[in-house]
Amino acid sequence: MVITGIGTVNPVGLNAVDTWASLLAGKSGISSIESFDPDEYGIRTRIAGEVNGFDPENWMDRKDARRMDRFSQFALAAAKEAVGDSGLKLEGPTSQEVGAVIASGVGGLDTIVGQAFALSEKGARRVSPFTVPMMMPNAAAGIVSIHLGCRGPSFATASACASSADALGVALDTIRMGRAKAMLAGGTEATIIPICVASFEQAHALNSNSNDTPEKASRPFDLDRDGFILSEGAAILVLEEEEHAKARGARIIAEFAGYGAGSDGFHITAPEPGGIGAIQAMRTALSDAGAGTDEVVYINAHGTSTQLNDKVEALAISKVFGHSNTPISSTKSMTGHLAGAAGALEAVICAKTIETGIAAPTINYDNPDPECDVDCIPWEPREIGKGVILSNSFGFGGHSSSLAFRPYEL
Repeated sequence: MVITGIGTVNPVGLNAVDTWASLLAGKSGISSIESFDPDEYGIRTRIAGEVNGFDPENWMDRKDARRMDRFSQFALAAAKEAVGDSGLKLEGPTSQEVGAVIASGVGGLDTIVGQAFALSEKGARRVSPFTVPMMMPNAAAGIVSIHLGCRGPSFATASACASSADALGVALDTIRMGRAKAMLAGGTEATIIPICVASFEQAHALNSNSNDTPEKASRPFDLDRDGFILSEGAAILVLEEEEHAKARGARIIAEFAGYGAGSDGFHITAPEPGGIGAIQAMRTALSDAGAGTDEVVYINAHGTSTQLNDKVEALAISKVFGHSNTPISSTKSMTGHLAGAAGALEAVICAKTIETGIAAPTINYDNPDPECDVDCIPWEPREIGKGVILSNSFGFGGHSSSLAFRPYEL
């Protein structure tokens, strides 16, 4: 399976080109929240990774935009960029061979909250008839399929912060089973709203102690890490059956070689201390790719900047690889955590890593945690050799997913 197109909107870039440039420059997308006033709700966390400067009317008309939740707007923008990047023509019989699997952890949560308020304060007659179509988690997949003409399999996946990694894995298997020739796959999330920030804050998951230095707040694998930074955005990849891509003369960015998933079966929010789900996901992805651990040249870690996740992920990596010599980085140090869209964004980043031979760094990695025994790439990009790249995504519920990519060779 090959990747022929990528698209994204996220806190460090409104497209894939700008995103990659920002990451190589070590630019943080974390800043003070502008979409609402945290003080109005008694929320201590005043920073997040917002997609500033995003105008949905650059990608759709005003009427359509008003009938979409923000998470669907993000998805359509990223999908249009990805399809344009791939050169894939969605018309005639081809449209029936192309599907869409687009994940979201929470769907149209802002719509749900707003319409629940309208119902309680003003009554049923003030509830929008577009409420359900805007809030449903599969809205993004449906809207992308409608606007772009995908008539193959189309649906959503939901596994918290592993959602979009799983979307890519399901899309991979869909093509392998012959049910599509190409798939638009990825994830989208719009969670910078009071209820979501407040909930994560109450769970003691967010960094609420770096409000005055937001660019330094996300510090995966650093001894002084103090919680993740909630972000928003979307990322979509065009996946194609190899012969289909070659037949139309497509530019092939990378090979999507393998997918693995596991479950901790332990706790609804905390990772299993031994990393059992993460270990299973990484080993299965490598097996699916027909690759050994000695072929892996880089890992894009889940690396959320929480005490538990980073420690357990580092342990899982050491158990899978038997050493701590494989270079890793967490680009969440710059992008923050896009929740259900994180895995797809990091897949885009892995595709660019393979295309350029350069791995983006982990910024704010100043004081290595001795309990996280990993070769974490600090501050500056690093050239890596040709080989397999892994991307890890772990979510509430114990969901663990890992994706394997490698350079495409004829």
